[in-house]
Amino acid sequence: MTSQPMRRGVRRSVRLFSAFLVEQTEPERFYSELARDSIGLVREHTPLDGRTVLDVGAGPSEFARAFRAEGARYVPLDHDPAVPSVRDGGVVGDALRLPLADGSVDVVFSSNMWEHVPDPEAVADEMLRVTRPGGIVLLSYTNWLSPWGGHETSPWHWLGGDRAVRRYERRHGHPPKNRVGETLHRVSVRQGLEWARRADADVLVARPRYLPDAARAVLRVPGLREVVTWNLLLVLRRR
Repeated sequence: MTSQPMRRGVRRSVRLFSAFLVEQTEPERFYSELARDSIGLVREHTPLDGRTVLDVGAGPSEFARAFRAEGARYVPLDHDPAVPSVRDGGVVGDALRLPLADGSVDVVFSSNMWEHVPDPEAVADEMLRVTRPGGIVLLSYTNWLSPWGGHETSPWHWLGGDRAVRRYERRHGHPPKNRVGETLHRVSVRQGLEWARRADADVLVARPRYLPDAARAVLRVPGLREVVTWNLLLVLRRR
């Protein structure tokens, strides 16, 4: 059975952003909080017990523990074999060419990966391809113009991605992990919404992931939504 819809108010947003602030110093706290919240999001639309869940762009082991605790057959996939969850029985693969058959999984989950691939729409098409009819795709990503769009170079990316990278190198003595045009790409809220509208799927959710439910109205305002959304959440059911 699916669970009752979560109540997403200011308290939840404060909790998530508080955890976000310690991502670098207390990663287990941050990823555990995010994993718990993600489980709640998925369970609103499908039960997890006995379902096959493909995590595209997997990483922290906290997600593996959370999904498996719900009884899901959790399959982490990443291009990097050193990723913790992939080392523990995962799949090394390219998100642009997922090594799975059409309609072979119940749920495809992808958190904060879309901004790291050069062709995000093609990746989303692949995610939908491997989802069975009636299955769920949950995709969330940080858009470029959000306050965290430049990741560790934020908010200086608002003055230009290359300039933000150079500033980071001067201050830290080494380049950032996320380099615009290489490991980080300028994705927009508009891109995600347009992809969802033309996908062979029903759009169940489109809203800012970390903000209260009332903030979903911002998606109707081009320009403003690119700054305010912070992280776009899309949930689709494949037809």
